[in-house]
Amino acid sequence: MEMVLLTALGVGGATIVGAVIGFFVRDVNHKTNDMILGFAAGIMLAAAINGLILPSFEQVGTSGLLIPVVGIFAGAFFLNIMDRLTPHLHKLSGVDTEKHQDSKHLSRALLFVMAVALHNFPEGLAAGVGFGNEDISAAITVAVGIALQNIPEGIITVSPLVMSGVRRKRALLLASITGLIEVIGTFLGFYVSALSNRILPFALAFAGGTMLYIISDEMIPETHSHGFERAATYSILIGFTLMLILDMVI
Repeated sequence: MEMVLLTALGVGGATIVGAVIGFFVRDVNHKTNDMILGFAAGIMLAAAINGLILPSFEQVGTSGLLIPVVGIFAGAFFLNIMDRLTPHLHKLSGVDTEKHQDSKHLSRALLFVMAVALHNFPEGLAAGVGFGNEDISAAITVAVGIALQNIPEGIITVSPLVMSGVRRKRALLLASITGLIEVIGTFLGFYVSALSNRILPFALAFAGGTMLYIISDEMIPETHSHGFERAATYSILIGFTLMLILDMVI
């Protein structure tokens, strides 16, 4: 339980640390932003595969392969549904070309918090679910991966809020709240997975599916939309291989 508490504080605190950095950084150019996001995407990709999806398949064996497969698609489908209700994280500077239902009457700041929560809650869930598995090292790998990618995510969270007219101090507060949401997700994931070992493989795959969806639908397209695709791609590879190394060391 102490490890879960430290993990919750770590993944949530990493977002807050990033937000504090973003508070003092006035401008981040597109190339740097894309490289940071690419690095974070590579970290999340390795964490999702090694810490969540592969352990899920290992637990069910050949006789239960359908469980993790359904879990992965269920996680992705869940975020797909939620994504229709809230705006994309990177679109809140005023260039959102997608239509989202029932969002026009909400303030931009509230929509932003909802969008970040959409990303952070399943990440916290993934960190917590990992500790329901007997392989603690895999859980730590997931937690480290999420925490590492939360720092750059926190950095880029403050800027769109400020661009939307939110005062810088209030933007810092709202960004910090998203870190607290991740803490809640971590505890919820742990308690759900601890209820029964029968649901653990599905929960692991579900959390992994949400992370894969975020990487593919949000992070990679964003890094490839400003003309710095090659730098972003190598950043993804660096993040991915770094997490593979950490997985071997931890």
